[in-house]
Amino acid sequence: MLGSSVFSFLKIIVENDVVKIGRISIYKESIFNFAEVIFKIIFILIIMYLVIKLGSRIITKYVSRQKDFRISLNDKKAKTVGAVLKSILRYSVYFFGIFTIITVISPKAGATGLTFAGIGGVAIGFGAQSFIKDVINGFFILFEDQFSVGDYINIDDKSGVVESIELRITKIRDFNGDLHIIPNGIITKVTNHSRGNIRIIVDTDISYNENINEVIKLMSNLCDKFKEENNAITEGPVVQGITNIEDDKVTIRISGKTKPMTQWNMEMKLRREIGEMLKAKNVKTPCLSIKLLKEG
Repeated sequence: MLGSSVFSFLKIIVENDVVKIGRISIYKESIFNFAEVIFKIIFILIIMYLVIKLGSRIITKYVSRQKDFRISLNDKKAKTVGAVLKSILRYSVYFFGIFTIITVISPKAGATGLTFAGIGGVAIGFGAQSFIKDVINGFFILFEDQFSVGDYINIDDKSGVVESIELRITKIRDFNGDLHIIPNGIITKVTNHSRGNIRIIVDTDISYNENINEVIKLMSNLCDKFKEENNAITEGPVVQGITNIEDDKVTIRISGKTKPMTQWNMEMKLRREIGEMLKAKNVKTPCLSIKLLKEG
């Protein structure tokens, strides 16, 4: 009895333009309209996805080939422009895609597009001031060339290499691997470490009892050899002289300049070669001198 009642409730009957499901009657036209709307929305989403993918590919291809143009940008600026263009593409596709979907859901919205735009303008004016600020500051960052993709910068207490400059945000990755996403609107002070050659400084402590002039001569010879072997060095390195004298040690400073983003590697390499040279020439360091005195 119960089974038959359930069956009768779920029984689908099609009569003329009405679909009856048990006691519920639905017009076939409504079903077709609903299916048509769903199909159109899915189609619009697919088109949005394809436009973003194809547009991003074209932008990437253009950026990679712009070197061959008569008027071209350097690699960092080209990557920056490419990132901004991709960001503008995404936001534009999102805006027109959402507007089209609203028009599909409610056809009247297409006839009142100006009203929708006006409401959107009011919403932006009252609820999206920070978004507008981010976008405007992002354009200033780009046109003033404050920094580019690949630059090593400091923004307030965050530092790292710029991975992307977008319409609203800037992404920098620090040396721990952490990605910092910073809205462009709050960027007020930037320190760019990648513009111009970077100074390297290596201080070396030797025993006070050593022949200082002889050690400086050895270091000068090493600096000449170091410059010949490393293309990243743009100036020097040279022995500046003695920067500090204490009871048991003398500090000798070497300085030079290197290409951006190579300063850490060059300093470590120079420091290692100085250490190996001092050891090979039996030049005593303060720690070694103290150890010898204790053993004596």
